[in-house]
Amino acid sequence: MKIWGNIPKVFGIYNKQNPIDKIQKNNVVSSGKDEFKISEQAKEFQIAMKALANVPDIREDKVREISARIESGEYKVEAKDISEKIIRMLLNEKE
Repeated sequence: MKIWGNIPKVFGIYNKQNPIDKIQKNNVVSSGKDEFKISEQAKEFQIAMKALANVPDIREDKVREISARIESGEYKVEAKDISEKIIRMLLNEKE
């Protein structure tokens, strides 16, 4: 099996259509400055993200309050309320 049979012909045709000078000119990168501008929406988003980063994941004051109410027997939740919230949560996840 002869692999190199037509390859020199292909290179010859390619070089006639795309001389080396033309290829080198196409590969030249201009040295212009790149610029970007942050939109107002992006600036607002950045401010919101910084504010969100400062908010704790767990509201410790709320956790302490509810824990104290549970220990004192003051915090009671109806089973019906819990089941309704679970069902609502599951329905919202599927949508």
